[in-house]
Amino acid sequence: MARGVSRNKEEAEDLMQDTYARAFRSWDSYTPGTNLRAWLLRILTNLNIDRGRRQQRTPDQQPLEEGDYFLYNRLESTSGETDEERILDRLSQDHVAEALAAVPHDFRDVLVLVDIGEFSYAEAAQILDIPIGTVMSRLHRGRRILKQQLAELAVEAG
Repeated sequence: MARGVSRNKEEAEDLMQDTYARAFRSWDSYTPGTNLRAWLLRILTNLNIDRGRRQQRTPDQQPLEEGDYFLYNRLESTSGETDEERILDRLSQDHVAEALAAVPHDFRDVLVLVDIGEFSYAEAAQILDIPIGTVMSRLHRGRRILKQQLAELAVEAG
């Protein structure tokens, strides 16, 4: 049954282990003389349903992508130098303002409050009237967008 509802052998083994662990913890709720197999299958089914719901609620977790090293790769391919001072020499204050202006509004607000205004996550959440988790995710995405914009401008300027 576990192999039938799971995608692979390892997931089925995990499901079986969780089923036996839950059955052991709940042994006092089992009524002797009833169908033990049906009781175990009910536990397995409930665990599988819970696992599916948990996966639906969990956002996709993506490993570091090539895009995370965008600036490094672009500068290395154009000049061979990756020195931070060389990058900073290429970017003027106008470049930074231009890159920040290219960041979508919701992300830019959080970037400005947290990175420039030096507000805490909680303060930024209160100012913007959004949850702290939203502040953190927008900040992460906003920094990523800003990084790519700055990389493009640094390559064009160099």
